[in-house]
Amino acid sequence: MDSTTTYARAAAAVATSTGEDYRVEVRTGRHRLAADEPESAGGADTAPTPIGLLLSAVGSCTAITLRMYAHRKDWALETVRVHLGYEKGSDRTARITRRIDLVGDLDEAQRARLLDIAERTPVTLAVRGGTPIVPLDPHPTTQEAGGHE
Repeated sequence: MDSTTTYARAAAAVATSTGEDYRVEVRTGRHRLAADEPESAGGADTAPTPIGLLLSAVGSCTAITLRMYAHRKDWALETVRVHLGYEKGSDRTARITRRIDLVGDLDEAQRARLLDIAERTPVTLAVRGGTPIVPLDPHPTTQEAGGHE
């Protein structure tokens, strides 16, 4: 990233925690979802964990991208199922595992191409590339700012 790079916002989300529990309400666009921690970590297990949401993002982006590609090629892809896991190593490292099941009348070359495409989906690249999280100056509370994202 050099100083001439310009950025345009492609997505936005607001995560809000109120009260003493760990539940977080998330708003992204016109959609609402939530995150929580399991009871074993002090949460109430009322929603997916943040890591579960990250895995959901990787999996859904993978499935959508493969569906789009197959559709453009007019390939007979019926179902994409993406199995993901978050694993912690004994050396305190972590990794995401991913297995992709492709159902449909696809030949081996088509399957190989789809699995190759899966390695370059937008969320896969963001996670693999370690997309920086850049701190911004604090804004007034949403009530004072009129609820802007």
